[in-house]
Amino acid sequence: MSVPVDPTRPFIISVNNLHTGFGEISVHEKLDLNIQKGKVVALIGGSGSGKTTLLRTIIMLVQPVAGSIRLFGQEIVGISDTDAFNLRRRFGMLFQHGALFSSLTVRENIVLPLREHTLLSSHQIIEIADLKIALAGLPADVGDKWPRELSGGMLKRAALARALALDPKLLFLDEPTAGLDPVSAGAFDELIIQLKESLGLTVVMVTHDLDTLWQVTDMVAFLAERRVICYAPIQELVKIEHPLVQDYFKGPRGRGLTAENRPRAE
Repeated sequence: MSVPVDPTRPFIISVNNLHTGFGEISVHEKLDLNIQKGKVVALIGGSGSGKTTLLRTIIMLVQPVAGSIRLFGQEIVGISDTDAFNLRRRFGMLFQHGALFSSLTVRENIVLPLREHTLLSSHQIIEIADLKIALAGLPADVGDKWPRELSGGMLKRAALARALALDPKLLFLDEPTAGLDPVSAGAFDELIIQLKESLGLTVVMVTHDLDTLWQVTDMVAFLAERRVICYAPIQELVKIEHPLVQDYFKGPRGRGLTAENRPRAE
């Protein structure tokens, strides 16, 4: 199946012939994936298919065995520490459990990357942190709270505010709705859509949330057999006659989410 490509949108991520592994365990072999600017792309697949490892490799937390990864057109395999530091300023990352520092308030967590990567005054940094809190849909008083005082949904939004601190054009999300109730998960999905449209974000996420796949994504990459075996819009992906894909979407937990009875929301 051909992948729809908009010739007006450049690739913001290009992964070619990627091999990753840990010791004798091979995670990816000959993996290819190209992600266009302004798209929301989900990485899905069964447990152990290498979704999170791929995400961590793209953000330079895992060193690949071989292959090429270009981020904003820049090769990151073998990149110097200085270049990696500068490149990390251009993307944001929301980890599955938020990864906020428990000893810092929400505002102090958001301030950290601004102090590390900018020469702004303390007053300007605080103003930006409060703006990001509002952008994430949180009330102003959340800035003074400790992470332990937040609900699951608020904690995700606080972590998102930190991920947006440096005005990235590329945002990575690891299981952004995991552990949230359906209402909170739906609200978070809506927030991602709004941020994509208002900020022109490219979003790459790992998710098991089938609702998110239908409501938020432009493209879905299905990982199996150590590579991306299918890459298509969700409406097309669910129709692909590959046994692993069919098992994923038509198993007990995915039976109600088919192209026929679950149209994408407008």
